[in-house]
Amino acid sequence: MNVGLIIYGSLDLISGGYLYDRLLVDHLRKQGARVEIFSLPWRNYWRHLTDNFSGTLPRAVEAMAPDLLLQDELNHPSLFHTNRRLQKTLKGPIIAIVHHLRSSEARPVWLNRLYRRMEKRYLETADGFIFNSETTRAVVRDVLGKDPPSVVAYPGGNHLGSRITAERIVERCRWPGPLRILFAGNVIPRKGLHTLVLALSRLSHESWQLTVAGSLSADVRYVRRIGRLIAGNGLEGRVKLLDTVPPEQLPGLLESHHCLAVPSFYEGFGIVYLEAMAFGEPVVASTAGAVPEVVDDGREGFLVPPGDVGALTEAIGRLIRDRNLLLVMSLAARKRSLGHPTWAESAARVEAFLQEAIRLKKAAAKKGEGSHGHSG
Repeated sequence: MNVGLIIYGSLDLISGGYLYDRLLVDHLRKQGARVEIFSLPWRNYWRHLTDNFSGTLPRAVEAMAPDLLLQDELNHPSLFHTNRRLQKTLKGPIIAIVHHLRSSEARPVWLNRLYRRMEKRYLETADGFIFNSETTRAVVRDVLGKDPPSVVAYPGGNHLGSRITAERIVERCRWPGPLRILFAGNVIPRKGLHTLVLALSRLSHESWQLTVAGSLSADVRYVRRIGRLIAGNGLEGRVKLLDTVPPEQLPGLLESHHCLAVPSFYEGFGIVYLEAMAFGEPVVASTAGAVPEVVDDGREGFLVPPGDVGALTEAIGRLIRDRNLLLVMSLAARKRSLGHPTWAESAARVEAFLQEAIRLKKAAAKKGEGSHGHSG
């Protein structure tokens, strides 16, 4: 199977979406597939639109003649028109990997309407979809007004290789001192770090400690805003900003903290939640997006309305005050993660879907050739 994959930048970028794409590519290659990466340069949204007027990408893809062309939906502004040319020249299907739609994020209504229109034009050019959650599938179904060929393959939470035991979790929950809270994610508005800092400022400063592990360069203006919030509330000694953490250091961080708090305004899935649960960390997150598919509110953590500082303060306060509740949730989080599909299982599910997509495309082509020959 010859597979092409279109992405922005490099597969080595640190984010849940790129991790998903990277591990899928690794699986396909291990199964003997030839996978060629077509990388487009990162630019702003409006400049990406101009990619549709360049013939460089379609010529490169056509020269490869893949059995199947994968595309990360993140690239939709560069592909909504390009795909119409590729539909005419490629024999294989075009399959979109959808982590979450840009139009699902919190922003002005008029702007999301524009993004939704652009995404719909792109989605209409795909022959099938790989979704990371049922939530994402439902959103795309709503945009298209139909249920397209697709597979839901949840991200795995096992790639960090957690071997934490129940005994170790019990020991961690009994540590004296402040509740150790981890925020893992790029420091951008959608991840809700400002909400978390405001919530923590309402609690006794000696009762908690926050570690932030994520890019401090993805949105410099927002990082400055976070710095002002921390300084304005006298939290310099309670919040540690680590910047991007190499993947090999993340297991140590997860094992040394009591819980994960990433109150995003929207997540198409949120792999970091599952990673934390594998280390026995309960999750404090928001109800927006797909997190409720893997975290039950009150069981493996707490889910609060996005942007609700009061509810977030109350949720974290309960974990600070009740270490027995922390222990119960920690063990429940580990148990939930152990029953979740592994990356290998999800990748195999995707591979089967891709093989079937290729078969159906070939069958449709043969049927079309037969009809054309008969009519002639």
